[in-house]
Amino acid sequence: MSRRRFLAEAAALGIPAALIDGALSEAGLADAPKRGGTLNIGIAGGSSTDSLDPRTWADSMPFNVGFAIMNQLVEVDPDNEPIASLFESWNVSADAATWVFRVRSGVTFHNGKTLDASDVVYSINLHRGGNEISGASAGLKPIKELNASGKNEVTIVLTEGDVDFLYAVSDYHLVVVPADFKDWSHPIGTGAFTLESFEPGKSAALKHYAGHWNPDRGFVDAVNFACLNDAAARMNAVASGAVDIVHRVDTSTVDVIKHVRGLQLVVASGGYHAIYAARCDRPPFSDPNLRKAVKFAIDREQLLKLLFNGYGAIGNDSPIPPSDRYYDKDLPQTTYDPDKAKFYWKQAQITGPIVLSASEAAFNGAIDAARLFQANARAAGVDFDVQPEPADGFYANVWLKAPFCESYWAGRASATAMFTTAYKSDASWNETGWKVPAFDKLLADAKREADADKRRSMIFDLQRMVHDDGGAVIPAFKDWVDATASKVKGYLPHRLFDLCNGRAAEKVWLDD
Repeated sequence: MSRRRFLAEAAALGIPAALIDGALSEAGLADAPKRGGTLNIGIAGGSSTDSLDPRTWADSMPFNVGFAIMNQLVEVDPDNEPIASLFESWNVSADAATWVFRVRSGVTFHNGKTLDASDVVYSINLHRGGNEISGASAGLKPIKELNASGKNEVTIVLTEGDVDFLYAVSDYHLVVVPADFKDWSHPIGTGAFTLESFEPGKSAALKHYAGHWNPDRGFVDAVNFACLNDAAARMNAVASGAVDIVHRVDTSTVDVIKHVRGLQLVVASGGYHAIYAARCDRPPFSDPNLRKAVKFAIDREQLLKLLFNGYGAIGNDSPIPPSDRYYDKDLPQTTYDPDKAKFYWKQAQITGPIVLSASEAAFNGAIDAARLFQANARAAGVDFDVQPEPADGFYANVWLKAPFCESYWAGRASATAMFTTAYKSDASWNETGWKVPAFDKLLADAKREADADKRRSMIFDLQRMVHDDGGAVIPAFKDWVDATASKVKGYLPHRLFDLCNGRAAEKVWLDD
């Protein structure tokens, strides 16, 4: 929310001016944003295999750099509500199958071209058809017709109604480039910044675009990203002033950081979760007994305490977090139970150890977490080895390929979007290879259902199916924890992703 909108809505609610000023001060919004200066961001999630082609984005660095250059069609606010971006408005039919979007007028690309509907159609189609490499492809599969129904109008007809389709359109891979654009080494967008340089897994440099359409974005003159995959290196960089912002703060150091003069913490709870993905479509995890054995063989409370310092919530093998309005708090909690683990391990009749591929690319302390899981499992009679993997190239070379693999998810803004992206049978990012037609049908029914109570019941059932039978071991939801220099203003927590949901570069300003 911008300062202008905050003031207007607070005044409309009759909130006293003193309270308004206090809230704005806490958020760093008490004064009008300042323009100018260079913002330096220390970022994890970079690799030598990275590209600025949005279809390939799987971790933080490429999509944070990409967001500064290219805009989304629809954004999601900190309360997980869809808000306008390059789609400035929309109408939907009663059956939620036909969506008509108004393309924002007066927007220019960095090369001077004026944005129109043909650019939007081209950009969406990049993620459809044979482009299943994109994480957005699963949410776009229901599109039956996509056309420019006017110079600034796009009409999308779905094979079946989806009341949550706006969340599919808000997927972070869906950014807009000019029609027929292909040079991803030099992306052209409508964002607040243009690209100066990009070295995959190392750095990126951006400069402000004077013709940007949104006056509430893009306050600094330049942004530099430094890839710092090592947690200690990130903290040293922000503590020394080498960078102004870092994310994925090592929570074991949080209490120390609180007392460092000139630094401030930003914490948000959301759908960010650690996951151990067991592929159900191949041995040995095609046996549901083995899947149950490993779920009972992890001490979730111990992991949350020792690895995340309590910054998060216990997970229950479903990707829907406690912060989601459709979270099923009555789903029976799976706990560490060596007896049950031993029972199901014996039923699975496994010979030799299972192997977990682990990497710091997943989250801070990921290899330590894997070792802790290994110790829990071995104490429960489950033969378990850990295979450490380098962070560089992990998502290109190991993820989606290893039979048992550590990774993470930021979550999605809606429960149906999360299930569509990672658990639907034909999802390109179905990392567990779990394919259940009954689940797919119920998911489609939930998307169509307009009655909130009926829909909630369906989504509860979807959670139970994944919890009971799926290959996802989700021990904990981890809070987003960022750290910034005190001169960084306008930085607000977002439950969907850290770094202001990937938009810190364009949302913050500097007050030296």
